[in-house]
Amino acid sequence: MNHYRFPAPWTNVYGLARTLVALGTAGTLAASSAETLFRPVATVGDYPLCNSTTAASLFCLAPDNYSHLTWLKWACVATLLVIASGWRPRFTALPHAYINYSVFSGIAIVDGGDQIALILSVLFVLPAVGDRRRWHWEQPEEEIPQTPSARALALIGTSGLIMLRLQMVVVYLQAVVAKLPHTEWQDGTAMWYWGSNLDFGPAPWLDTLVAPVISSALGVAMMTWLPLVIEASLALSLLLPQRLRWWTMGAGLVFHLCIALMMGLWSFALAMSGGILLLCLPLGSTIHVRPTLASPGGSSGDQQDLAEQKTLTNR
Repeated sequence: MNHYRFPAPWTNVYGLARTLVALGTAGTLAASSAETLFRPVATVGDYPLCNSTTAASLFCLAPDNYSHLTWLKWACVATLLVIASGWRPRFTALPHAYINYSVFSGIAIVDGGDQIALILSVLFVLPAVGDRRRWHWEQPEEEIPQTPSARALALIGTSGLIMLRLQMVVVYLQAVVAKLPHTEWQDGTAMWYWGSNLDFGPAPWLDTLVAPVISSALGVAMMTWLPLVIEASLALSLLLPQRLRWWTMGAGLVFHLCIALMMGLWSFALAMSGGILLLCLPLGSTIHVRPTLASPGGSSGDQQDLAEQKTLTNR
């Protein structure tokens, strides 16, 4: 009987993505007071909303006072830091998804980062079910054991990562398609409006660098059209050869870093960066960091090991 081989999903690349997503949500909670997170919203009511499916939110366990909500908020931060550390992904994946669900359905003002963090954390549950490692930084087994249960768990995990990649493709495809019909994105002036916005524009220390750029026709056009090119390349990344995906991944990571610096959307940047890693790196790839010391007059093999202290291989 033929056995079809596929890469083990339990790598430190998937672990790094989990860490980035968890740190993004932890940062949102840690940097915001309970009064900010759970403020009343006009025409909607007081948050957390505890009706229908939102009643399952962790924050609905607290009485209607900010003191209890603050304690719950910090309990979530502590749990997310444990998740980000990589300890026992098999047992921390469901709490991760539940906390992100509670944040997305419980706080008053959510953004795209909270939404994508929820989606990714739910999809992380599938590979985590079969992840027996103590830390998600550890190297996976050389080969998947050829037992029905082990192969089924590996297939479930790999399927989850494939669905995650498709989700990221949809996100970036929608981002491009939603912008193109608007005149500001077509004529290259959209970033002038965002860069001049008092709420979403750059901080004063960064504005001295951004203002001259968006004041020139070429500068603002490049700042407007370049994100469209990057988002389109990410949407098409699964169709590109791997050598081009490296460039796409780098551009996407820098793009979201710039969004975080300019607009302050750090949780969004961290969540999207975790998704970009899994989108652009080969399935089953592992980051190898080998601290090797070269002795004087070492062999060429030692020098090669030193040059390859940080490599990424496809298993």
